[in-house]
Amino acid sequence: MTIAEVSKKFGLTADTLRYYERIGLIPPVKRSSSGIRTYDETDCNWVEFIKCMRGVGIPVEMLIEYVAMFNQGADTIGARKELLVEQRQQLALKIVEMQAVLERLDNKIDGYEERCLKFEEENLRK
Repeated sequence: MTIAEVSKKFGLTADTLRYYERIGLIPPVKRSSSGIRTYDETDCNWVEFIKCMRGVGIPVEMLIEYVAMFNQGADTIGARKELLVEQRQQLALKIVEMQAVLERLDNKIDGYEERCLKFEEENLRK
């Protein structure tokens, strides 16, 4: 696939894809004899993985470290798993915090119109 096709498929700009590759967020993409990036299924899997992880706020630095270790081979499997476990723990805490905020918003929304109307009648219609 070309960079334009990958860009469209994942909703990322071509500049973003180039940036991800330049900083090591995705492994280097193969190029044609004329120097054009040619993304294969493995490359697309990396793009999807990084987009997913970034979508939930996993830090770029951690992902760069993960990709670098991946490129070093099987000797880094334990360290890579450790990174993923740590990020999972942080994400689980974030989900708990977000759930609490969601419940607070639900409580505020529930009966909102009635409370506003009551307030207006008591304070603004005098």
